[in-house]
Amino acid sequence: MTGLVVCVAVLLAATVFGVLHGRRSGRARVRGRDDGKRLGAAELGGELGERATLVQFSSAFCAPCRATRRILGEVAGMVPGVTHLEIDAEDRLALVRELEILKTPTVLVLDAEGRVVRRATGQPRKADVIAALGEAV
Repeated sequence: MTGLVVCVAVLLAATVFGVLHGRRSGRARVRGRDDGKRLGAAELGGELGERATLVQFSSAFCAPCRATRRILGEVAGMVPGVTHLEIDAEDRLALVRELEILKTPTVLVLDAEGRVVRRATGQPRKADVIAALGEAV
């Protein structure tokens, strides 16, 4: 009987963790460490957008990265002055360490001057990306 209780408790804890993690994944939020951090075209390997830039850190074998690429490409195509840049995390380890990128995909939303205004880990939702752009513009 004790084994059954332990099994149920572990399954319940894992379910709660999974639900909470799923709700947070892909949400764009502000992190204190990003406050005031500025990135330029030289660090990113591409030109910044006139209004905002969506910077995606990806890896070769990341399935959510492909969906994120599609979502960010659609948003950049819909919103004038917004550019989407994709960076291979494995090729740019120094930048990944500097920005404390811990998982792919990670999306940074930069304003016109290159300041990080939002960060999302996991596959973002299109509505969340558009809302985050509202703060960058």
